[in-house]
Amino acid sequence: MSAEPKEKSSRPDSDTPDFSARMRQALKARARELAEAVLEEDGAQKTIEIVEFSLAYERYGIESSYVREVYPMKEFTPIPCTPDFVLGIINIRGQVMSVVDIRRFFELPVKGLTDLNRVVVVQSNQMEMGILADRILGVHPVALDAIQPTLPTLTGVRTDFLRGVTDDRIVLLDVDKMLNDKRFLVNEEVE
Repeated sequence: MSAEPKEKSSRPDSDTPDFSARMRQALKARARELAEAVLEEDGAQKTIEIVEFSLAYERYGIESSYVREVYPMKEFTPIPCTPDFVLGIINIRGQVMSVVDIRRFFELPVKGLTDLNRVVVVQSNQMEMGILADRILGVHPVALDAIQPTLPTLTGVRTDFLRGVTDDRIVLLDVDKMLNDKRFLVNEEVE
């Protein structure tokens, strides 16, 4: 029996690391474009798709164009000398990712971790992090004109990162502000 030669790819550079990086970058760009707000041609209203999750018995949402993935919360490694809202780091398929417990950051009641906890991996430009969610409630569209500016019951640091509140009382977070805020950057040295 003779082994037949393996057929080479029709793309000459398909086996190079540079090609793989370019392919990943192109796929990410395409995914972002598809996840952006949709304006239907027949004059219908603009909508955004959100990932809805619960956090300390409240409902929160993040625009899906910022969400890279949702990952089950398995094991995490606490990091010393970080603020208490930094839960630690996790390994997602070889990538080390910091996880933030925004319940602590927003000064909400904290309950223990369960098998329902998920990490919502968010990204914007060059920054990304994981946000701990108590439970994922779903993904659905929200009309932009149905987003109200704020609720009087939302006070403190939460208002800094609030995009608005839906008619269904889902608090929409401004992920871009969160990822670019210096309070989420930890740069502490131990002496």
